[in-house]
Amino acid sequence: MNAIVLATFIAYFVIVILVGAYFYDKKTGMNEYFLADRQLNPYVVALSAQASDMSGWLLMGLPGAILMAGVGEVWIGIGLAVGTYFAWLIIAKRLRIYSEKADNAITVSEFFTNRFEDNKTLLRVVSGIVILVFFTFYVASGFVAGGGVLKAIFPDVDLSLLIIVGAAVVIIYTFLGGFNAVCWTDFLQGMLMLVAVVILPLALIGELGGMDAAWEAIESVAGLDPNFSLDMMSVGAITIVSGLAWGLGYFGMPHIMVRYMAIKNPEDIKRSRRIATIWVIIALTCACLIGLVGRAWAESAGIMTGDFNPEHIMIYAVDALWTVAIPVLAGVIFAALMAAIMSTADSQLLVAAGAVSNDIYKHRKGNDISDEKLVWISRAVVIVISVIALVIALGDNKTIMNLVSFAWAGFGAAFGPLVLLALFWKRTNSKGAIAGIIVGFAVTILWNTFLGSGLIVDGMQLTDNPLNGLYELLPGFILSALAIIIVSLATAKPSKDIVDTFEAVDAECNAVKPLGIRGTGAAAVMSGALFIIGVGFAVLLTGWDPMQTIGVLNIAGGMEGAFAFVGTFVAGAALAVAGYGLCANRKDAKMAYAGALTVLAGLCFMGAGLFDLGVSDFHFYLRDAALVFGGLALLALVWRNVERGQYMTAGACIMLGVVTVLVVFSGSAILTTASAIGMVLCALMQGLKLMASDEESY
Repeated sequence: MNAIVLATFIAYFVIVILVGAYFYDKKTGMNEYFLADRQLNPYVVALSAQASDMSGWLLMGLPGAILMAGVGEVWIGIGLAVGTYFAWLIIAKRLRIYSEKADNAITVSEFFTNRFEDNKTLLRVVSGIVILVFFTFYVASGFVAGGGVLKAIFPDVDLSLLIIVGAAVVIIYTFLGGFNAVCWTDFLQGMLMLVAVVILPLALIGELGGMDAAWEAIESVAGLDPNFSLDMMSVGAITIVSGLAWGLGYFGMPHIMVRYMAIKNPEDIKRSRRIATIWVIIALTCACLIGLVGRAWAESAGIMTGDFNPEHIMIYAVDALWTVAIPVLAGVIFAALMAAIMSTADSQLLVAAGAVSNDIYKHRKGNDISDEKLVWISRAVVIVISVIALVIALGDNKTIMNLVSFAWAGFGAAFGPLVLLALFWKRTNSKGAIAGIIVGFAVTILWNTFLGSGLIVDGMQLTDNPLNGLYELLPGFILSALAIIIVSLATAKPSKDIVDTFEAVDAECNAVKPLGIRGTGAAAVMSGALFIIGVGFAVLLTGWDPMQTIGVLNIAGGMEGAFAFVGTFVAGAALAVAGYGLCANRKDAKMAYAGALTVLAGLCFMGAGLFDLGVSDFHFYLRDAALVFGGLALLALVWRNVERGQYMTAGACIMLGVVTVLVVFSGSAILTTASAIGMVLCALMQGLKLMASDEESY
């Protein structure tokens, strides 16, 4: 290995350890060690959250998956980008405020316990167990990735020893500095990761002779390898839905949520959201490019032989391009790979340590134990969990992608629905919370075992199962949410103190509206206008019967496909935004229901535009679901309009709502199309009303 590369790489390790040493304090309290005393600035919070989120998956797992399978894996990136934005938009500020009002909770488990006044601490223990199980797998994936990077730099050293060395560095600065050290190193590592992920695809494109030559090379690979596709829709409905479902995971990630809780000023969340979203979009786009152009470059370089590992494409490229020519740059990129891995592993170790020391040990031994002692117990737990994760990393031959996928699904399904309902539904109680966590946890494990990779019976794989291969996060998330709702409604209502705290948080969060009432109306009008424009031009271009066009509209390719995309996906997105505006600006529960149903209608309408009718019937399922949700939303609006004496609007809405729901179940394409047109006209009418309103809420 080039001495300059090695020196640059080692310098990175020294810097992160020094950061840990800088924040080391023997008298650190639990609030400082686990939450930086809620004093982090929005820039550190934003980059720390995203760096701890992406891990080695960003620079190794995702490019490797795209390199082998093509652009079908891009759906995961799209799901993550959308999930990132909506997690920051929907839960970040409310969780920051609520966690402080809930007896200054410093971990996610403690927030659940305090939010529901679970005096038996059963909720705390169950949450802690889930965190320990899935974070152990998550940390193991980081150790596997770190060993791979170190192996490229030290090819003659045993891989097991390198995995241990990489893990030791993470353990040292996490042990010393706690959350402050983790966040500041993540901030530095986030910037380093962005530099690496932008530079490499540009360099590979240059090696292939420019953009045109690179694209020709990629197309050539697609023509020769039937498993490598450039058609995003060819992967099928299950793969698309599974990829997009990754975005749901953000609502349940403990190591990301603690960043929301640690920001100094809740009003700075908006700034953090913008920074984080921009970072994620750039990083994911470039990571996907690395997979595509990396495949073309690897084929041209003749390295896809023998023990070629697609997840190491960045390592191969950096070694070939810059180890000799620009060794300092090679050292920086190798450091960035380690940064991606370490920025996630350190966060997960810290949260897992908190689950044991603060959420389990402290409440088993009593509250009289000192913070200083708890911090040292936490440091000991960091080492114990690291050792367990090392055993998994050293003995497991699964890919980084598989390990991350399993842990991500586990957290998203177990905690995601509970976080949303705990923050937005005051009827949620502790029994419902426990039921939701257990159901999400169990479904993730069972689905991954029996359906995630296909059912195996008597040595034969059952490929005709329509759920075969569906990412376990989606069914786990849905069933967990249903468990919370059903059990909460079937058991006692929350106490007055719990409800009062909820309402105080709700009032503070709604003091500043994220989307005004006129902005909500504009989104509704835009949705209707985009639908009309998209459908109108699709009809003109294809010559289809207008009454049939809307019923089967989806992305079909060509110019008509572009207009179909505008009329379905983009219009559906605008409708979802309008629904969110109704939720954010509502005066009562009826508007909240109408808004939530409108969001679902918009999301289903977006999905309906993505599926090719020749490949999947999901288009029809999602189209009908969109119309049903829209019809129910109209009925909720009718109720509100009647209360306000707006009988003409109410009459029009009730007719459209009832007709929509009935028509969908009639099975008639013409009637369904007519229902869609009526729905659009109603959205326009309601949108224009809101735009003309002088009210601050609806």
